[in-house]
Amino acid sequence: MIASILVVCTGNICRSPMAEGLFRQRFPKLEVASAGLDALSGNPPAPDAVAVMRSKSIDIHTHRAVQLESWMCRTHDLVLVMEAAQKHEVERRHPFARGKVFRLLESEAADVVDPYLHGPVAFQTTLDVIERGVSAWSIRLKRVT
Repeated sequence: MIASILVVCTGNICRSPMAEGLFRQRFPKLEVASAGLDALSGNPPAPDAVAVMRSKSIDIHTHRAVQLESWMCRTHDLVLVMEAAQKHEVERRHPFARGKVFRLLESEAADVVDPYLHGPVAFQTTLDVIERGVSAWSIRLKRVT
């Protein structure tokens, strides 16, 4: 059974908070969190991320970046990353997590491109891609939650 999801990206200010918000909206009973491999703890989300999420009626403005820590990988049932390189890095740092780390676009064997500093259009495009990944995982999660 999947009761908790951890979404991971690089800085925890764009992609993972956006995915976290979408998962929370779809699965209000699941514990959902996010973190960054190289996050500067305490940083707010990128303004463009806040804006595109607001268009989905999801407010992430109070989110603050957190650095990925070992306990997070231990306590969450599923760890979703944005890129293949991030999957390898999470498993390198936390070998015990192998088997529960997957890309958000695992079913497409694709990465979610980082929109940071690329403007509103890039953030909207990234949100559309993240929504596709969340939808694909939602089908699987409905079977095991």
